[in-house]
Amino acid sequence: MSLPLVYHSNYSCPFPEDHRFVMSKFVRLHDFVQSKGLIGNNLFISQTAQLDDLGRAHCRSYLDKLCGDQVEQKEWRRIGLPWSQGLVDRTLTAPNGTLKAARLAIKYGLASHLAGGTHHAHYDFGSGFCILNDLAYTAKTLLAEGEVKKVLIFDLDVHQGDGTASILENEDRAYTCSIHCEKNFPFRKSKSDLDIGLDVGLTDQAYLDVVQKTLTHLLNEVQPDIVLYDAGVDVWQEDGLGKLDISWQGIQMRDELVIETCLQRHVPVATVIGGGYDKDHQRLAERHGIVVETAFDLYRKFLS
Repeated sequence: MSLPLVYHSNYSCPFPEDHRFVMSKFVRLHDFVQSKGLIGNNLFISQTAQLDDLGRAHCRSYLDKLCGDQVEQKEWRRIGLPWSQGLVDRTLTAPNGTLKAARLAIKYGLASHLAGGTHHAHYDFGSGFCILNDLAYTAKTLLAEGEVKKVLIFDLDVHQGDGTASILENEDRAYTCSIHCEKNFPFRKSKSDLDIGLDVGLTDQAYLDVVQKTLTHLLNEVQPDIVLYDAGVDVWQEDGLGKLDISWQGIQMRDELVIETCLQRHVPVATVIGGGYDKDHQRLAERHGIVVETAFDLYRKFLS
């Protein structure tokens, strides 16, 4: 089998085409990866999560309000997405996609979720286009089930992973690292185990140096049983919400650096796509495809 991939057709629910958040990017990513010949018997379908399970990372009353369409309008404004049943359905499915990818990574060494990285969702509220936190949910589930003893969340989205940091604040077995643009959303940041705030306009080599140095240090210090890698592509120099100056090639070099460094040390890696914003929806999907294509090549090199 080639690189395990995780997906569900409900990820791209009916959604306004002109919204800042590109909901169609998930099906576009799936179709792009398929057009590259990367999908065969390696595609796994995520399943809807049970509320009791999601309660490991989220307040039950918040979950009940979400499912019963009882979330107040001001709370939806903070999330920034228009309510629909399709949105609720995909929201309850995607966290299990990241969990499935993590379990496949533990089994095979590397796996990629064609969604995930909703790191702004907090214990009892959503924020910044994020309703439930798949990274915190996955970490807490793996630890609760005894599947791993130590998780490293390596978050390279351009925005700080404030919700992940907050939910996992008191979980010593989950180490949160966020490398992000400092002068960007969220403007009130949570405290990760390690936060590295980058200057606006940072370019490729300086960025890659920070990523390499930080990851090497954390693999030595934390010695994780798995890395959950948020490969946000909003670091791109032309991203609508980015503020960094990272080239398309720089993103590919970053993803190769992260995945290869972990695999060389025999540390399993599960990738999620994180954030990315672009009026050209197909270009955005192909940008998210960078981590999948890179992981596919490295899986073949190291694990097949």
